[in-house]
Amino acid sequence: MKLSISRDQLLKPLQQVSGVVEKRQTLPVLANVLMVVDGGKLALTGTDLEVELIARAELSGEFGDGEITVPARKLLDICKSLPASAEIEIRQDGQKITLKSGKSRFSLATLPANEFPNLEEGVGAFSFTITQKGLKKLIDKTSFAMAQQDVRYYLNGMLFEVTAGRLRSVATDGHRLAMCDAEARTDDVERMQVIVPRKGVQELARLLNDDEGEVTITLGSNHIRATVGNVTFTSKLIDGKFPDYERVLPKGGDKIVLANREELRQSLSRAAILSNEKFRGIRLLLTPDLLRIQANNPDQEEAEEDVTVEYNGSSLEIGFNVQYLMDVLGVLDNATAKLTLGDSNSSALLQDSEGGSSVYVVMPMRL
Repeated sequence: MKLSISRDQLLKPLQQVSGVVEKRQTLPVLANVLMVVDGGKLALTGTDLEVELIARAELSGEFGDGEITVPARKLLDICKSLPASAEIEIRQDGQKITLKSGKSRFSLATLPANEFPNLEEGVGAFSFTITQKGLKKLIDKTSFAMAQQDVRYYLNGMLFEVTAGRLRSVATDGHRLAMCDAEARTDDVERMQVIVPRKGVQELARLLNDDEGEVTITLGSNHIRATVGNVTFTSKLIDGKFPDYERVLPKGGDKIVLANREELRQSLSRAAILSNEKFRGIRLLLTPDLLRIQANNPDQEEAEEDVTVEYNGSSLEIGFNVQYLMDVLGVLDNATAKLTLGDSNSSALLQDSEGGSSVYVVMPMRL
């Protein structure tokens, strides 16, 4: 195998795939990227056996077909360290590859391509397209609510639910829930659900831009595959049943509060400084046109913030984890946030004042 390529042409696909390569590996070959030269194209593949990324680049210089695996981190560091306009020549030399650029020369150990694992190609049951912008929005608006290392393994990821003309993302850690909808070009389809693991969601988000470029998504029984430009992303799915999230959405809340989103977020942020570091609890005291935020900690320190709001119902006292409220206020779009509350034991429903495509539920805390 041999090829010549500019530094920038090699660096971008290398950065795209190397994020999935783990530093500590059970199999030595998993610390490598697979390089395949075939018919004037270079394909780079990285995997951790859960997620696989393949990025492609066109070769304009001379090349010779072949395949080999190369240490991902070292190759990336070498590329980054070369001048921006550098031309790189790579040639396989027995068990090593030689990389030359200007007056620099590097020799890297390799492992055979046939040792490199490949995520089984499941037959795709269903394909649809969505804009990069739409998919990025779904992930950005909900990913913060995914669980981390929960024993309920099906919560350590994100639910993607496809229905006719729509893709919905839902994430929950059992204490809060985030849900967002976006338009998608789907055929007439019965409701279809898959759970994408946390790492798969994060790697997919890294590939997306805020533009109208299309992403093609294929869902299989065990895998999800997304094609974004020159990159193919594949992830195993979590085999489990996601909770019935529609039952979690509180209904019948009669206390509707409208607040300036940024003012409320900053007030919560200041009060949070003196909240209990472990439980992060704050108390909200709601009276007509006023929301009082109180926090205290085991050192008997206290914080109190008053926020002017639009509200004309009866008074209410309720506790929440302050971080959960701040996370939601950080992803809403409108200047005004809408909180719908019931009683001190009911979950809060948060959304943009003008509706919008995302809805959030935060469970109360006993203080």
